[in-house]
This record gives sequence, C-alpha cells and structure tokens, in this order.
Amino acid sequence: MPAKRMTMGLIVGNRGFFPDHLAKSGREEMLRALESAGMDVVALTPEQSKHGAVETRDESKRCAELFRLNRDRIDGVIVTLPNFGEERAIADTLRLADLRVPVLMQATPDDPKKMTLAFRRDSFCGKMSACNNLRQYGIAYSITALHTESPDSPEFAKDLAWFGAVCRVANGFRNLRVGAIGARPAAFNTVRYSEKILEANGISIETLDLSEVLGRIQRMKDNDDAPQAKLAAIETYVDSTNVPKPALLKMAKLGAVIDQWMAATEVTISAVQCWTSIEENLGVVPCTVMSMMSNELLSSACEVDICGVLGMHALQLASGTPSALLDWNNNYGSDPNKAVCFHCSNLPRHFFRSVKMDFQEIIAGTVGKENTFGTCVGLIKPEQMSFARFSTDDTAGNMRGYVGEGRFTDDPLNTFGGAGVVEIPSMQKLLHFICERGFEHHVAANLSRVASAVYEATTRYLGWEMYWHERPNGAC
Repeated sequence: MPAKRMTMGLIVGNRGFFPDHLAKSGREEMLRALESAGMDVVALTPEQSKHGAVETRDESKRCAELFRLNRDRIDGVIVTLPNFGEERAIADTLRLADLRVPVLMQATPDDPKKMTLAFRRDSFCGKMSACNNLRQYGIAYSITALHTESPDSPEFAKDLAWFGAVCRVANGFRNLRVGAIGARPAAFNTVRYSEKILEANGISIETLDLSEVLGRIQRMKDNDDAPQAKLAAIETYVDSTNVPKPALLKMAKLGAVIDQWMAATEVTISAVQCWTSIEENLGVVPCTVMSMMSNELLSSACEVDICGVLGMHALQLASGTPSALLDWNNNYGSDPNKAVCFHCSNLPRHFFRSVKMDFQEIIAGTVGKENTFGTCVGLIKPEQMSFARFSTDDTAGNMRGYVGEGRFTDDPLNTFGGAGVVEIPSMQKLLHFICERGFEHHVAANLSRVASAVYEATTRYLGWEMYWHERPNGAC
C-alpha cells in the first residue's frame, strides 16, 4: 500500500528585537527541509504575517485559524526557532488551534563567527523558554536529538523521519476501530482485555460472532465474484501447490466475508478466533487470510489477541511495513540473549525467507489434517527487528506496555510453522520484566528499528505507561 503523504503545520518563531531577517531565511530553510522529506506544509505566508512568522497575538490567531481550517490534513506541527522566538505566541497558537497532534521543537544553531547583534540567534536559549511555556499550557511536545540542529542538516533529516513515525502512531490510535472476530479461545485467559479501558483511550472494538461468518460463507456461491477474486489473490500470494482446491475455496470465502465486514464496519485491524471452531465447522485454518491482511498493512492477530494487534499496528504505523504476532516460545540452546519466536503461522509474507502453504500440525492432531490447511510455513529472514506489547491494566485502569529492539539471526532451526531465532541485548532482564509484571506471552514484531518512535508516541501523546528495554543513553 502506498504511504500517505504527510502534512506538517509550521510555526516560525520570531522576536522583534532579534534580527528579523533570520525569521525570513529560517522559514525558507525549513520549507526546503520539509519538501526534501516529501512532506506538505501548512504555514503562514509573508503576506499573512511578518516574514510568515508568529510574534503578536493577532499573528497567533491568524496561524491558529489556518491550522483549524486544515485540521483534517495536519499530522503534526513543527515549531522552528531561527531566532529566540516569542514563546507566548507559539504556545497561544497551539492552544487556539487545538489540533492535538504531536509537536516537534527545533532550534537553529548560532554560527560562532556571526555573534554580532545583526546575526545572533539565541535560539539555544529561546527553545528552553518555548518548551517551558508549552509545559505551562499543558501541551505535549517532542524535542530533537541535539538541542540545536540546522534544518538542512542530516541530524534534522533523521529527526524529521522519526517525528513522522511518532505522528503516524499517535494519530493512528485516535478513533481506531478494531475487529474482534469470534470469541477468545477458552484456554487463553492470557489474552483477556478491557474494552472500557480501550474505549477511554479512543479505541473501539467491533465484534463479529463466528456463527455470522459461517452463515455468510454458507450463503456465498462458489462462483461469486468476491470469493473468486480472493481465490486468485491467495494463489498468487503463496505457494499452495500441495493444498486441496476445496480448502483453498473455503479460505477464499472466509477472506471475502471478512473483507466485506471490515469495509462495512470501517474496521482497520482485526483479531480472529483461529481455533478450533473454524477448523471444526469450516474445515480450514484462517492463517493465510490473516497473513494477507497483515502483509497489506491491515494487521491481524490470532487467538483474539486485541492488545496484540494493537502492538502490531503501532509498529506498522511507525515503519510503514508489515508486522507479525509471535510467541516468546523457546530458549535457543544456552545463549541467554537468544530465543525462538514462533507461531503456527499467520506471519505476513514480508517476514519469510521463503514460504509455502501447509497444514497446521498442532491442531491436526485434534481435528484432522484435512481440516487444517492454510498455514504459512517458513523461517523468518535474518533482519533487524523491533518488538512491542500493550496490555490493559484492569486494576490500575490504564494502558501499559513495553518496546525494544533486537535482530532475527540466521541460526539453524528445524521446526514447523513460522519461526525464527531472535537475539536481544540483556534478554534475561526483559524476560524477568515480562514475568514480574504479568505480561502476555505474545509479542508484536516488525523488521525495522522503530522502538523510539513507538515509545515517544505512546508515552508522550497517548499517556500510556511504557518500558523501553535497553533504552540508549541520552534518549529522551
């Protein structure tokens, strides 16, 4: 799926007794930086305010009105300080606009060779004053990795990419609708969650009983357009040479019904009761259908793990690539920093070195091999990875979670399903944390390094209680 082009609101700070020409050139520099990053911009023009900056109360009101008119477009706000800036005007603009999107504070460094009154910026100091005012106003904001960064610097380009990911995660959880398809498997108390806590965080759950799914499948004709289109998509997506044709058609009907329901209910992501009702009453596993959804950035988790699919969604929003849900499943020999991550599996094709469709070996022993075709089997490719887990804390009444980074290795592994060996620094510390805090055995994974963006979005803008495993020194 093509990535949506992001739009940033731009506030250019200015203070009259500092050189005005710095506000003019600073605005132009930031516009070029945002254009180079592939971002659209909403900003005052030089015709609407002095140098297109914000300094007076009237200019704050004018900029806020412009932002409100573009509320549906703006993903985040960049505050650039080419000189000290008028801190109250910046805070007033954000308060009056009331966008409730992430804000990035950037200050341009002084040149030691240009420290006369004609060129001195004092942005180094002005950034502290602006941040102090935002804190007083109760406005959440993010800061750049370095206290001062030029808009045309590689450091700011990296920070801008990071901030874009923060915006996608924070905004992507507001008014999110999640599909719960079927009931939680009876044996899995571990994936229980609170709908009310999620609703209080702007996340709604839309339920669909499996009886409705099976009824719609039964009423669907084999030659209907929807299942035939889905069948063609399945056969293109994964090698299904050894899978019986009747099983593939059942999967196609299942996929078509879920697609139609998600579109009708405006559900973005889903979690599915993957066993054993579907196998017993339909005769396939839903893994391939779910794998395809996740691969198309419509994350889908097994075992009705709603909080698990939220972790998948956060990582996917940050990276723009598919996520998977895995078990922290096995030790890998005696290496304390390695483990086997596994699922049966519905991993997206994006994760595999190579993949084929097969039957689900675990459930086959209960319901018969002929009723369990549809898993995606293969080894996870060696690649960097980020992981995340969210949970509703019903006792405290809030959201909590953890994030971190590691890598999938190329260590040998002879097993079934979808699996890979993961290496994580200080993994025993992480495992102790998971067990001591009572987190679930499922974890979302993504082949990227986006833990920082997910942590920033969830803690600063969503207000969740988060742990960042092996947080780098100096990270905000």
